[in-house]
Amino acid sequence: MSRIGRMPIAIPAGVTVEVAENNKVTVKGPKGTLERVLPEEMEIKLEGDTVVVSRPNDLKKMKSLHGLTRTLINNMVIGVTNGFEKVLEVNGVGYRVQKQGKKLVFSLGFSHPVEREDPEGITTEVEGQNKIIVKGINKEQVGQFAAELRELRKPEPYKGKGIKYANETIRRKVGKTGKK
Repeated sequence: MSRIGRMPIAIPAGVTVEVAENNKVTVKGPKGTLERVLPEEMEIKLEGDTVVVSRPNDLKKMKSLHGLTRTLINNMVIGVTNGFEKVLEVNGVGYRVQKQGKKLVFSLGFSHPVEREDPEGITTEVEGQNKIIVKGINKEQVGQFAAELRELRKPEPYKGKGIKYANETIRRKVGKTGKK
């Protein structure tokens, strides 16, 4: 059995989980509501204040879907209770970010400022001139938007300039040396 798939998901107080036909799972909580259609082969049962996911057989595909389904439901429960966040840092001389309404305006060494608008269900905060916090209840959307922001100017290995995750370490390279 899948070790992750076997673990029951505890439902905290103030959160409701509903399973409709075709495995459409709806999770409502203090931060909002998330819906997702999960693989039909998996059996999702509500047992008191826990959710249990089981699989029909031991085919390789079913084993992989088992753990995935359980993790997706768990992420939905965590999202509506605590939410998710990713922290990005802008490094480099003259590189900065500003918040204008629902837009992030970046100065990244291009000849023009780069603007990105917050997608639906995601909020961004700017601390100082070089720290961005992306928050939301959907883990997938938060990670995707943070990756899109990082893609605007990836950190380069010589000076470390660019947009990086706060917990990311950039492998640095030694630059050219002068001829003697």
